[in-house]
Amino acid sequence: MQAEPISLVSAPYSPLVPKRPVGTIDTFFYDNRIVRDFGIATVIWGIIGMLVGVLAAFELARPEVNMGTAYTTFGRIRPLHTNAVIFAFVGNGIFTGVYYSLQRLCKARMFSDRLSKIHFWGWQLIILSAVATLPLGITTSKEYAELEWPIDIAITVVWVVFGWNMFGTIAKRRERHLYVGIWFYIATFITVAVLHIVNSAALPVSFLKSYSAYAGVQDALVQWWYGHNAVAFFLTTPYLGLMYYFMPKAAERPVYSYRLSIIHFWSLIFIYIWAGPHHLLYTALPDWAQSLGVAFSIMLIAPSWGGMINGLLTLRGAWDKVREDPVLKFFVVAITAYGMATFEGPMLSLKNVNAIAHFTDWIVAHVHVGALGWNGFLTFGMLYWLWPRLYKTPLYSKKLATTHFWLGTLGILFYAVPMYWAGFTQGLMWKQFNAEGMLQYPNFLETVIQLVPMYYLRGIGGVLYLSGVFLLMYNLYKTAQAGTLLVNEKAQAPALGPENEDPHVQAGHWHRWLERRPFQLAVGATVAIAIGGAVEMIPTFLVKSNVPTIAAVKPYSSLELQGRDLYIKEGCSNCHTQMVRPFRSETERYGEYSKAGEYVYDRPFLWGSKRTGPDLQRVGQKYPHSWHYNHMMDPTSMSPGSIMPPYPWLFDNEIDYSTLPAKIRVLQRLGTPYPAGFDQQAVADAQAQARGIVAELKKEDIEVKSDREIVALIAYLQRLGTDIKVKPEQTAAATTAAQ
Repeated sequence: MQAEPISLVSAPYSPLVPKRPVGTIDTFFYDNRIVRDFGIATVIWGIIGMLVGVLAAFELARPEVNMGTAYTTFGRIRPLHTNAVIFAFVGNGIFTGVYYSLQRLCKARMFSDRLSKIHFWGWQLIILSAVATLPLGITTSKEYAELEWPIDIAITVVWVVFGWNMFGTIAKRRERHLYVGIWFYIATFITVAVLHIVNSAALPVSFLKSYSAYAGVQDALVQWWYGHNAVAFFLTTPYLGLMYYFMPKAAERPVYSYRLSIIHFWSLIFIYIWAGPHHLLYTALPDWAQSLGVAFSIMLIAPSWGGMINGLLTLRGAWDKVREDPVLKFFVVAITAYGMATFEGPMLSLKNVNAIAHFTDWIVAHVHVGALGWNGFLTFGMLYWLWPRLYKTPLYSKKLATTHFWLGTLGILFYAVPMYWAGFTQGLMWKQFNAEGMLQYPNFLETVIQLVPMYYLRGIGGVLYLSGVFLLMYNLYKTAQAGTLLVNEKAQAPALGPENEDPHVQAGHWHRWLERRPFQLAVGATVAIAIGGAVEMIPTFLVKSNVPTIAAVKPYSSLELQGRDLYIKEGCSNCHTQMVRPFRSETERYGEYSKAGEYVYDRPFLWGSKRTGPDLQRVGQKYPHSWHYNHMMDPTSMSPGSIMPPYPWLFDNEIDYSTLPAKIRVLQRLGTPYPAGFDQQAVADAQAQARGIVAELKKEDIEVKSDREIVALIAYLQRLGTDIKVKPEQTAAATTAAQ
């Protein structure tokens, strides 16, 4: 770790002096205001995101907690929770740490104060746009990428501003050697940019509506290439960079192993990018892609644990300090949680384990061990370490910080343990057969009812964890109140000398060459992350045999398309999957397993990642229209004990046909074979189909207007899975099981 000049004297900001002869000492000023601003945003958005998470947790136990409004149902606030925690809480935490550490590692003020401000306010506006759109049901439904195209463009612009500021700072550095933390920052910037641009490719229909450029299996592969690596390169690599800076600083010990950090960095960024397909095991994704995902997921254990070991062994000789210092307590648990999550991830990618765990709450537990333990605790420790240094005063209360630590730890346990138990329960009950060879629990709801106590415990865990964050906010506020923000921190460093005078160069290690050249390092990182993505995606897009077509599969009718968009709007794919896996337990329960060719017109794909409710891929024509009508009005009337909320607004809202012609034209441009001129008759066709559904409902004494949203949703649900022929006995068995 490079020495860091520190001054306790506040001074007004002065621009960098002109370049001086080698050997002279430059005086400059670190910008602490931007660090403070991102830190405050981290705490505020953390509280908001976690409050939404607690609400969502209790809604699964008591659906009436949503207060009967369309804007607070689980399907709508679940993506709000994930976006608020990932991009608002963790994102601002990343920028807090990067803006503090990068200046000191480069011995230079950030390249541009104006770019710093644009980055800060631009990021906050993006988060506010998510808060404004997601509860309204404006979503792409792509997990961790739900924001619509104008916001995606804004994200791209703000991310470029961040990169411009970061690379500008690196370019004017006074330290030739790039510390390991900066390697991870560079890899994060490049990879997140590539992931975001590729996965967000879409054609706009209107200002806040678009259709994915990819369909079905291809969309699923791109999404989980993005989804897994959003975890890798937004929730992991930047935090590893922060770990490499803040852990040695807090422990006052050097990093355990320089060579291990090199192996950790390059192997991690190369291997991680291949692992996305392990989210799609036993699906319609080609087997070769699934196998690649499994193989590289197993390999991930080595670099991940290499990083964990490097972090924990940095504390060698400092364990007495860990017992006294709450900052180090947070760091130790954070790195341990990282190690647990990065062992469990490869384990879950094994097909025999995945067959039990996938679509269950086990995955929810796994994700939250990483989010609450790794990201949350590292952020808390970093803020407790930073605030006294920003305000030049001791932390207000170490006792409060320690109390926060124990509340957070208990919160993680109360959250994770019930979710693991719920996941094991689901996986085993779904697959259990009795002595007669029949499903032991044919009614999906039997499993759901068993999970309700676990959902209450999860909510309690969330409350405990959140209460600790309130203590953090109070502690930081009182610390700031006791001191004064050192806005421009004075520092001194010699001007950058000739390369042949650099002591790191004289050390002679081969990797020093890259560490002195940020451009070459960035190119190397780009190549490392591009190989895996190219190998997985190019064959899937260019080799037709990877996604065989089925002649019987036709595009959605215009009314079914409207219903599908309503299904997306209400967030139904957050609780229901549309992917019957080739297991006897699933074909007995749902019907014929899913084929790749069934999804060629699905933009976006809706395979889902969690079964809070049953799979819906074969639900079409299994129930009369009246069943769906009553089920959406009052789920418990059809399924006693259901934890699904009612959707009364679907019976009042009129179908919005205003953008339907534009939807048809966009889908035609994307390759959906609607006949020429269909956009002009799409509305009339939809209205005609709606009148037919209303007539069928009337036979069962149900009166509803044909222009209501419930009619379009029924049309879509009745279409699902009906394009391919299934054996009558399978249909009958699946119907009985679903009921």
